Amino acid sequence: MNLLSAQNLSHTFEYELFNDVSLNLDTQESIAIIGVSGSGKSTLLNILSTLLKPDNGEVFLFGENIYEIDQKKLVKIKRDDIGLVFQSHYLFKGFSAYENLELSAILAQTEIEDELLKRLDIKESMEQKVTELSGGQQQRVSIARVLTKKPKLIFADEPTGNLDKKTATNVMNLFFEYIEKNEAGFILVTHDEELAFRCQKVYRLENKKLIQVK
Repeated sequence: MNLLSAQNLSHTFEYELFNDVSLNLDTQESIAIIGVSGSGKSTLLNILSTLLKPDNGEVFLFGENIYEIDQKKLVKIKRDDIGLVFQSHYLFKGFSAYENLELSAILAQTEIEDELLKRLDIKESMEQKVTELSGGQQQRVSIARVLTKKPKLIFADEPTGNLDKKTATNVMNLFFEYIEKNEAGFILVTHDEELAFRCQKVYRLENKKLIQVK
């Protein structure tokens, strides 16, 4: 089943970042986007994840054109079906780690899985305030919050940037297992080509074009 289809995307800020970019993602599929700083990787991810509208082109999520559907329906898709992981974690700083996950679980009507906390090695950190956690711990809590939501489509921008190599590998394994088990999809933006090439498909954004390299 197709989860995402982007067609002929173009976008310009002070200069043209990219043009005529197209991309498709199906269930249980992972895609990585690589490229030098300033090539437009994060901008493209923001467009694909509904955070930014392109100058030209269309994005379809779950078969729906996100620029034509009712706003309430789009809000529901974003709330229920999309998970966003950024290098900046955007956790609620006045809350404990557990309260951050609990809020996600309540909104999504899901449960916080003990096994997930163990896999991310944050089980012993749940009662600590977010501000008491290290950058790596905050990153893992952020990932747990997204996976607790049980999204059908995960967008991740440098999700392992604050993690050591062993933990980064473990996190990627977790993402791959998740999309396989839940028939979900995963789009990764990263500078780490070793991590990128663990995905099923890899694209490089360069010279304003998106080129498939795997």
